[in-house]
Amino acid sequence: MTHLLLALDFGGTKHTAAIAGLGEHQWRSQQRALSPPGADADYDMKTMRSLTWDLLGEERPAAIGVSFGGPVDATTGTVRLSPHVPGWENVPLRRMLEAEFGAPASVDNDANVAALGEHRFGAGRGYDSLLYVTVSTGVGGGWILHGQPWRGAGGMAGEIGHTVVDPDGPVCVCGKRGCVERLAAGPGIAQRAREWLEAQPDRGRVLRALVRHDLEAVTAQMVSQAAAQGDELAWEALEVAAWALGAGIGNAANLVNPQRFVLGGGVTKAGERFWAVIRRVAHETALPEAHFDVVPAALGDDAPLWGAVVLVEECLPSK
Repeated sequence: MTHLLLALDFGGTKHTAAIAGLGEHQWRSQQRALSPPGADADYDMKTMRSLTWDLLGEERPAAIGVSFGGPVDATTGTVRLSPHVPGWENVPLRRMLEAEFGAPASVDNDANVAALGEHRFGAGRGYDSLLYVTVSTGVGGGWILHGQPWRGAGGMAGEIGHTVVDPDGPVCVCGKRGCVERLAAGPGIAQRAREWLEAQPDRGRVLRALVRHDLEAVTAQMVSQAAAQGDELAWEALEVAAWALGAGIGNAANLVNPQRFVLGGGVTKAGERFWAVIRRVAHETALPEAHFDVVPAALGDDAPLWGAVVLVEECLPSK
């Protein structure tokens, strides 16, 4: 009988559940739901339960792997907090899932989990050392060193989003100024574009038209679309994000010297011009002796889910 594996991805703005058989490299089924503004932990859990039971029907999982968009104590499966969704402080997510589904579970930060997925199934295959960077609602990172995940002494390794690249920059959610996350994540890009549109009424015509002159409707995706259509204000807002990512990557290359950086998340879909700035700034920031490449994630939005499958394998008893 094939072990049924359940993979869950709790994101800042969307949640996904998928099931696969042990050793299978295709999903048997997958469901996704968006979170409305103002959602809290209770709403997130209710949504994920609904998705999961719809998928499972009468079946039960042999093990559960979970990717969570925030700091996690991977040894206990406890969520420390969510930077974007209230109510997740010190939630024993692993224990809750095990009680509900009657199966062993493993929970880790989304970037750590996605790093596992890309290393096993995606752009990191064959590489001994890499940093996976996710750029979406926030910016996080997950290390693979000597072919194994490296979480750090307290589970906080890989937080490239809170590398300060502009000490005089805007205040981040963490309280510091000029973090990579504040400059490069989707909300930061959207806020920067809105502020520039308000301050420069004669610029950004493509972006203004896309949002029908409702500046509150500006999103990072809209900024990317406008930039692709030749809107220079939109491109300049994206360029700041690309610069911040490149600076953070270059500093990480100097510090740890991995072979590869793998970038995923919605913001990284902003086009080749965006990627060119990231790569240029990363190599300008790093020492010339630090050899590495910067590539897009091969698994796309499924990287955390496939990483959750790797976590699931650790839950199952060895044969």
